[in-house]
Amino acid sequence: MPQTTFYHSVKWGMIKTSGSVLDKFRLQKRLGYDGMELNSPDRLDLEEVLAASRETGMPVHGVVDSVHWKERLSSPDANVREKGLAALSGAIKDTHNYGGSSVLLVPGKVTGADETHEHVWNRSIVEIRKVLPLASRLGVRVLIENVWNGFCETPEELRDYLDEIDSPWVGSYFDIGNVRKFGPSEDWIRVLGSRIVKLDVKDWGKKNGFCKIGDGDVNWEEVRKALAEIRYSGWCTAEVRGGDEQRLREIAENMNRELPR
Repeated sequence: MPQTTFYHSVKWGMIKTSGSVLDKFRLQKRLGYDGMELNSPDRLDLEEVLAASRETGMPVHGVVDSVHWKERLSSPDANVREKGLAALSGAIKDTHNYGGSSVLLVPGKVTGADETHEHVWNRSIVEIRKVLPLASRLGVRVLIENVWNGFCETPEELRDYLDEIDSPWVGSYFDIGNVRKFGPSEDWIRVLGSRIVKLDVKDWGKKNGFCKIGDGDVNWEEVRKALAEIRYSGWCTAEVRGGDEQRLREIAENMNRELPR
């Protein structure tokens, strides 16, 4: 079976410890993580982040567009879409400044008659295509996360959505746990294939909802097999309840068990 390589990280907001940016980088390094994922916009000092990254050898591999739920690219309001587009452009620039390679994006939300599945599909594609020249110039990929937003709830739909955008600068930020509500995570992996560029790591179960990695209904053995089949190698970022050093160590242990490096 093909070899896979996983690099582990957490979302910046999961780190609930005191101290400087460097302190937090050092803690994650000590716990065995390989890198960081930040938010855009944020209040961090760019030079402080870059200095912490250099000292610890932990890259910032990307950012999350943290306003995509509110300033949706699928909104029926053109002014809101314009704000969302500006935020996405800003996130691409922030990623580039950090030395990262991606922006995580939720493309919209199905809310009703004015924001249907078709609206989310068409409106978001129009807006995403507007940032592709910038993304290509800066070498940053826009990666679509599958979430509980009423959009693309089958792997075939998400595959076709990405294929309609038809750009090497757009791919899947595949959330292993989010899809378990709709079907086996491994099935989604096989359908999406090489469209998957990065992974969000969480677990979900019918009885316990979102839970600790390994405690839900995700079949991690089959997930590992599917990832090997598509020859996945790349970042695996935990997106679970964060906390203090003890909690972050537990998350690292769970990730090492289910997605060992």
